[in-house]
Amino acid sequence: MPYYHRLGTLPHKRHTVFRQPDGSLYSEHLVGSEGFSGAASLLYHIHPPTRVLSTRFLRSIHVEADPDPTLRMRHFHLARVGQSKSATLDRTPVLFNADATISLVVPTQTDEFFYRNGQAEEVTFVSDGSGTLESEFGELAFRRGDYVVVPHGILHRWRFDRGADSSNNVRLLVVETPSTIRIPRRYLNELGQCMEHSPYCERDIRPPDQLPTHDERGEFRVVVKQRDVLTEVVLDHHPLDVVGWDGYNYPWAFSIHDFSPITGALHQPPPVHQTFQADGFVLCSFTPRMYDYHPDAVPVPYNHSNTMSDEVIYYANEEFMSRKGISYGSMTVHPGGLPHGPHPGRVEASLGQKRTEELAVMVDTFRPLRVAHAVLEFEDPGYGRSWIEEP
Repeated sequence: MPYYHRLGTLPHKRHTVFRQPDGSLYSEHLVGSEGFSGAASLLYHIHPPTRVLSTRFLRSIHVEADPDPTLRMRHFHLARVGQSKSATLDRTPVLFNADATISLVVPTQTDEFFYRNGQAEEVTFVSDGSGTLESEFGELAFRRGDYVVVPHGILHRWRFDRGADSSNNVRLLVVETPSTIRIPRRYLNELGQCMEHSPYCERDIRPPDQLPTHDERGEFRVVVKQRDVLTEVVLDHHPLDVVGWDGYNYPWAFSIHDFSPITGALHQPPPVHQTFQADGFVLCSFTPRMYDYHPDAVPVPYNHSNTMSDEVIYYANEEFMSRKGISYGSMTVHPGGLPHGPHPGRVEASLGQKRTEELAVMVDTFRPLRVAHAVLEFEDPGYGRSWIEEP
């Protein structure tokens, strides 16, 4: 959970009279989690956020699963996923279970509406592109390699930078979860502060740092996702009319390049790469780092069985020490119940190597994942046999 932060103008005490220049009251708005028990922030709006002109049903959301239940190792060329308009409504689902839905989207434009996911928290890995996340909490700049976390129910919009080169794609890997994205407990002391052995600290977490206030009347669309339904809500004012806020609940960013990898004399297991945790899964970052320094060390991971988790790796560049045949945008899925390990030749090739430049995001779930039907066209059908050395 991020630390306490504040922006803009606030009254001295909560829940006290706070007047606008014309004498009217600002509208106080608690944006919290887990009822009144979880992380929360208190916002002050020019207009009540309840001023709704209309609502209408847009569509239901249903992810169709691959009908083939066969257990096997899989590889998807997600770099082939085509462009779509919206970063929020046009995502291509890849994998899902009750704890997480993993999607990819290559948006071509900034949404004309604002978005609020009322049923899930979102952590988005910016695989490519840059821009600004607009929200009630202000503006948060993002760039390639950032994780951007948007807690439940926070109204926001992705605004993308577009250069003269129209091929400057934005590529986002999105993980939605009904739980919350948290700093791993073992990195924190009893006060919730990152300890010295943590691979990052609070200084690396970036909250919104600008708070533009919009006092505009008109019709402003907000798309709300809740109960697997998309609903359009039309407000009679610009929703980003906040003059000040404070608290612990807000969008934030952390760069994968600020993750300080933990290395050792011998191969370190995947938990040293853990970046975040949630209910039912962990998220890890594989970043450029020095290899193990024991003279007889084997840098690549040993064969291992995923007896209680599914391992998902998204490759953010074309290097990975234990894999062959992957490329930028690849995603591999190694399900629980099957042992897996380095590809043929990768162990020998790693001996004596001093450094790796790999960059990848791993999601390990503790309940089985289903593959979405939408990505079957991007599957590498020969991946399961890629550990067989041909004569």
